[in-house]
Amino acid sequence: MIWTRETNGNRENKPVDSEESDSDTDEDGGYDSDVAREKSIDYTTKIYAVSIREMSGTKPHQQQKEVSMEERPPVSRAAPQPEKLQKNNITKKKKLIEDLLLDHVFGYRGFDCRNNLHYLNDGADIIFHTAAAAVLQSLSTGTQSFYLEHTDDILCLTVNQHPKYKNVIATGQIGTTPSVHVWDAMCKQTLSILRCSHGKGVGYVNFSATGKLLLSLGVDPEHTITIWRWQEGTKIACKGGHPDRIFVVEFRPDSDSQFVSVGIKHIKFWTLAGGALMYKKGVIGSVEDARMQTMLSVAFGANSLTFTGAINGDVYVWKDHFLIRVVAKAHTGPVFTMYTTLRDGLIVTGGKERPTKEGGAVKLWDQEMKRCRAFQLETGQLVDCVRSVCRGKGKILVGTKDGEIIEVGEKNAASNILINGHMEGEIWGLATHPSKDTFITASDDGTIRIWDLSDKKLLNKVSLGNAAKCVYYSPDGEMIAIGMKNGEFIILLVNSLKVWGKKRDRSAAVQDIRFSPDNKFLAVGSVENTVDFYDLSLGPSLNRIGYCKDIPSFVIQMDFSADSKFIEVSTGAYKRQIHEVPTGKLVTEQSLIDKITWATWTSILGDEVVGVWPRNADKADVNCACVSHAGLNVVTGDDFGLVKLFEFPCTEKFAKHKRYFGHSAHVTNIRFSYDDKFVISAGGDDCSVFVWKCL
Repeated sequence: MIWTRETNGNRENKPVDSEESDSDTDEDGGYDSDVAREKSIDYTTKIYAVSIREMSGTKPHQQQKEVSMEERPPVSRAAPQPEKLQKNNITKKKKLIEDLLLDHVFGYRGFDCRNNLHYLNDGADIIFHTAAAAVLQSLSTGTQSFYLEHTDDILCLTVNQHPKYKNVIATGQIGTTPSVHVWDAMCKQTLSILRCSHGKGVGYVNFSATGKLLLSLGVDPEHTITIWRWQEGTKIACKGGHPDRIFVVEFRPDSDSQFVSVGIKHIKFWTLAGGALMYKKGVIGSVEDARMQTMLSVAFGANSLTFTGAINGDVYVWKDHFLIRVVAKAHTGPVFTMYTTLRDGLIVTGGKERPTKEGGAVKLWDQEMKRCRAFQLETGQLVDCVRSVCRGKGKILVGTKDGEIIEVGEKNAASNILINGHMEGEIWGLATHPSKDTFITASDDGTIRIWDLSDKKLLNKVSLGNAAKCVYYSPDGEMIAIGMKNGEFIILLVNSLKVWGKKRDRSAAVQDIRFSPDNKFLAVGSVENTVDFYDLSLGPSLNRIGYCKDIPSFVIQMDFSADSKFIEVSTGAYKRQIHEVPTGKLVTEQSLIDKITWATWTSILGDEVVGVWPRNADKADVNCACVSHAGLNVVTGDDFGLVKLFEFPCTEKFAKHKRYFGHSAHVTNIRFSYDDKFVISAGGDDCSVFVWKCL
């Protein structure tokens, strides 16, 4: 199934009243889209809108198989049928893959979350989340370990700051029956699961000063605040926080009874008394030029001081619940995040800002927010947008809206990118290099990215200016073909990343793109129910020399035969067809089809993979498949967020398999590395790439 993007669930576009919008302008005086979309996100459970390209027809496991009259007798003297699939590592002993183990995740959820990135173990490790996985990464080795007990997207993460509860983490998830998990970061053991009455999901979590209490914030219409004794799993108090969106709720660093909530046009100072929650609204009073604004972040100082970051870049300073002064233009854009350092009281702020000589999107302030130092992030972006900050020993950890995690040195101000990920937008394109440990992803964010599998890092990124839907390496690994959402396709040279040729013969999205094994043809499959062939030997002019007719629906996947004479086309009508290359003529003769050896197998359709379709596939689809180069396994990705491992061929319905969780929404694409040592899977809404080790 092809999805349209609706955040994880429906996004309500609430009308912005004029009073609200006048304070939501960004540094250019325009309406700040980041905040606007944040205000209107409605994190419901996954109810995806389906675009016009929905697959239709009878699912493979429900299709009746036609019995041919010439079924071969049980004993046959005919020559044996050729192999279904070309075995690409014939010299090695063919090994069956028994299991997959999650090895690395590329991604960080910064586009709609905040304060979800922390140091652990005196700055040796960092912890963050993406999709349904919480990730602990060692800064010295770069290795990752994972907490995978959530059943849906994680929306928030916090670390218990009390020494008695070292490395205790709380994470909250989306969903109609959401939960908060409290767990140990080192052994990944679950300590407590708090089943919330928060409808739709948990938007924020925070521990109290002694570490014994935990508060959770619902993304329900009342924005309910709940206080828990997390070790016993008991609810102490619960109350609607505010009718409008609340962004942050945090305990005072020295208190188990006082906390502050901030959000759209409000700030509240709360007290927990027994089982009751009481609050006082912030009073603006007579402070010059001050008015109640949308507040996005909070930090604390000694003597009952509270600092809140506003949407216009100011920071408001409160004593008890009264405003005493304004730090004007602390940032030029919204102050999305603030962090209070417990050991020395220094405050870090992060916002949306153009990097300049004086200013930066991250600033370190004294205890009263009177003086500051600005830090540049060196991302190369025109505007930096910071969503999470955290301070360790001499270092500041920064998470950006574009999915990057950066460490900044306080002394030398040098910035070091620790994590790269795609920006917001689904990732549908994925290809592995034919002979090296590299792979490429292509995303709706308008970029392709080249990744190193052995060093687990980003090697290169190319901005294309339009959403990219599919990608493929040439057989010699020297060219990359990219299919775009607007119908264009582009061929880049791998070494220089320069454009070798590009063409646009269709106006709808290119769904799959393939080089033939002999490197002579390029096949381009589109939403327009077509596959076009181009002769690469004629050079970069890319003249179309043939195309497939009679395709009943949009193209999902294509695979060439080993001799480059045929192409297999899987379509949105759950039909798989074979065509001649390059004439595009449909091949219907079964005895001929049975003799074809395929160079690759990525089709979700066909008798050889009917067993990958689950019984409950009525509501959702298997989106992608890939057979290993040894030809003994097939892996799939589906709409339930599962990666599954089967044996190949997989001809029995509802075949035995192993399943792996970590992606939250639909898995859009999946591939084996050239040597079958890794499986790479791409997520749709979770904007993440998972690397699995084959055991």
